[in-house]
Amino acid sequence: MNEKRIGSALISVFYKDGLDEIAKELHAQGVSIYSTGGTQTYLENLNIPCIAVESVTGYPSILGGRVKTLHPSVFGGILGRRYVESDLQEMKQYEIPELDLVIVDLYPFEETLANTSEEAAIIEKIDIGGPSMIRAAAKNFRDLLVLADKNDYPALLALLKEQKGMTYLEQRKEFAAKAFEVVMNYDIAINNYFNGDVFRPLRNKRSLRYGENPHQDSGYFGDLSELFDQLNGKELSYNNLVDVDAALQLIAEFSTTTFAIFKHTNVCGIAQRATVKDSWDAALAGDPESAFGGVLITNEKVDVATANAINEIFFEVLIAPSYEEEALQLLKSKKNRIILLQKKNLEPGMQYRSMLNGTLIQRSDVGNYQDWKEVGARTSSKAERSDLEFANIVCKHLKSNAIALIKNKQLVGKGCGQTSRIDALRHAVDKAKQFEFDLKGAVMASDAFFPFDDCVKLGDEAGIVAFIQPGGSIRDQDSIDYCVKNELVMVLTGQRHFRH
Repeated sequence: MNEKRIGSALISVFYKDGLDEIAKELHAQGVSIYSTGGTQTYLENLNIPCIAVESVTGYPSILGGRVKTLHPSVFGGILGRRYVESDLQEMKQYEIPELDLVIVDLYPFEETLANTSEEAAIIEKIDIGGPSMIRAAAKNFRDLLVLADKNDYPALLALLKEQKGMTYLEQRKEFAAKAFEVVMNYDIAINNYFNGDVFRPLRNKRSLRYGENPHQDSGYFGDLSELFDQLNGKELSYNNLVDVDAALQLIAEFSTTTFAIFKHTNVCGIAQRATVKDSWDAALAGDPESAFGGVLITNEKVDVATANAINEIFFEVLIAPSYEEEALQLLKSKKNRIILLQKKNLEPGMQYRSMLNGTLIQRSDVGNYQDWKEVGARTSSKAERSDLEFANIVCKHLKSNAIALIKNKQLVGKGCGQTSRIDALRHAVDKAKQFEFDLKGAVMASDAFFPFDDCVKLGDEAGIVAFIQPGGSIRDQDSIDYCVKNELVMVLTGQRHFRH
């Protein structure tokens, strides 16, 4: 049962590129090939004889091609257990041919979905027979080998040549596991079409060196090449990927020149200036200590001047949409330094978290305020509003409880991950003092409402002139009254930004 020689094969595929070499090798080894429709025509044009599935089933392809292989003579040949005598007797009785190899792929549902919104065209690309045959063949891996992904053609061809058509149980089981993964992801895509993007396909698994800590195993499912090209450095780690995701989420919020620095998913430095070099200098100045070993990101080309400045510190990852060639060569001088070329923005979608023997899902936190309600002593000036909007976005990318202090589009103080809002503010003020920032004229953002007026009082004492927060506390009026009394700006947005 461990060793099985391929004597017959069923081939029915949508993608035929690369199939010719496999078909020729099967023919050379004397394998009987069963096929259908376009695949049969393709093989016969290669002078490879085929047995039409219709000659086995006694039925032609019907209903516009919707029903071709859904027949006991086909599925019996796939599911028949060669080690069960009664199965063999029934197969003989009903003249069902044994199948040793099934090569079947699936209609291009996702590709169709990406290219049209026409429902009829999309529905027609929901494959029925393909997944059924793949699942059946994978289930019966003890007796046959299934291939469901054209990317595995080279592996199958090598196996056929090296083993002269012989397959072994572990090989068949490995191909079966891949086949179930193909069908799973296909069904996820169809489910998402009907029910919204509830689940993310689990494709292209890559093992990582370890998880958050060296004793934790980890892996990544997905295609990073859709988002960026890695130009230099070691393999991205679990922690790198988490920080890169946080960085991409933030940078997608801005269209003007911005530079940001991340540590443990929190933005610890960010600024907007006229040039990328000035933006870097201002971002670094916000917290030069935390920048050590950080993840850096900008939405502008990195020039030589900026590269020279960045090169002075140790960092893990740099992300940018482009690099001057001389700048890139300078940055690549450290072989482990990860340099990423961002190709597209991270698009908002569903977020997932495994917990309590289940999975939490939510949509990405998009938008920065539902309302802009000024309730303080005066209306914000143009410069204050610009800083308040910037502060609100930055605060959204800090872990709760979070406070962001902004002055002239520069993060000058932040408090994050604290168990009380006033503690977050104290941390933010202390950070600003540590790096000798003058908070007079600065603005403050909070990711959630002020439960008491202690935050506006402490902020006022530090020099803060404008506050932005969601509102919603039963004590909102206390904070508003304080701002009115002390000629301060207070903006309520109506939108909270908790981040755990």
